[in-house]
Amino acid sequence: MKGSSRPAPRPPPTGGLKKLDELDLADLESIRLILYGSSVIDWQRLDLTNETDIRQFFAVQEFRLTDPYDRSRLEAIKVEAIDYLQRNFSFPIPSSVRRLRVEELVKLASGQGHKQLCACTVLKCMHIIHHLEGRELLMHVPISDQELFHLVEEKVYRVIGGMLAGGFPIVEFVGGRKNKDSLYTKLLSKQETTAAQIYDKLRFRIVMREKDDIFPVVQYLTQKLFPFNYVVPDQSINSLFAFRAYCEDQPALAKLLPQLQKSPDDEFRPNDNQFSAATYRVVHFVVDMPIRLPDRVLRRASEEGERLGNVGFVICEFQVVDRATEAKNETGDASHAQYKERQKVAVLRRLHLLPPEKPRRSDKSRSTIPPARPSLTPGKRRS
Repeated sequence: MKGSSRPAPRPPPTGGLKKLDELDLADLESIRLILYGSSVIDWQRLDLTNETDIRQFFAVQEFRLTDPYDRSRLEAIKVEAIDYLQRNFSFPIPSSVRRLRVEELVKLASGQGHKQLCACTVLKCMHIIHHLEGRELLMHVPISDQELFHLVEEKVYRVIGGMLAGGFPIVEFVGGRKNKDSLYTKLLSKQETTAAQIYDKLRFRIVMREKDDIFPVVQYLTQKLFPFNYVVPDQSINSLFAFRAYCEDQPALAKLLPQLQKSPDDEFRPNDNQFSAATYRVVHFVVDMPIRLPDRVLRRASEEGERLGNVGFVICEFQVVDRATEAKNETGDASHAQYKERQKVAVLRRLHLLPPEKPRRSDKSRSTIPPARPSLTPGKRRS
């Protein structure tokens, strides 16, 4: 692909982990989006005004503002977004906004007034267009799922490895791919996932020293590994934090609460996985990870693929938890062994190899059942 280039190896991250009381409004907004599994399309503004933060916002999405090809790609996406708004809604974008570079759009979207609304609207459409075209790109290049998974793993291990080397408060990190038997069992055990997309073919688990380490580490990951705006909506599980109460206990975070775009509450976001124990606790989310494809792949793209840039997307799952909670999760009814046994019984019943389970009165509502744990390592997988 003309103008594209394979990224040079990045040095491992050093430093840069904020303390809990150093998190700013943009940090707290992105953390909250991850915990709630909400969508950036519903936001009313950005909170990025620092030029370094704005450059990082694009870098984590695999755009280099100093690369002429990346510049032209971003400009093409911006023009398409503006044209779309005009074609379908006759939404006028002032010429002064049309002429802005993308980093200037981000800064304007963090302000106030009509131009701020215009900048936000353009950026939201750019977000969707880039995502769709990045997904489409994978249909026009000769690359297998296994190769894509390898690119994701390289990216994740590079960042997490640098964090471990830098003394970040991580006591365990495990990554892996779901094997075929786990996929078969998952689809056989759950009615609702028979034809659904599987989000945890590729998954990573990070265990922190303390619960208070989770917010800072997640914030760091949104700066260095995955963009918060490509966390998949409605796929997050948070059975660990009562968000408002937790922030109110931290004076620096409590000051930010009134500035959040929507009034926060203390609702957990558990899922309804019937195989998990009520005591299981976790923060879990799904990311559509942007991956910059190498030249050797892009050179063989179809003619249609050449207009779609050089960034594709790969779904992967993350689980974060603190050490004490992890220990509790591995005991009693919440243990992985008990989870797998319940799942196995469900498969046997669905295949009519065991008699159907008799309904229990206490099963009328499972709204408080916490989430299933993503499968990560042999012998410790939940899928």
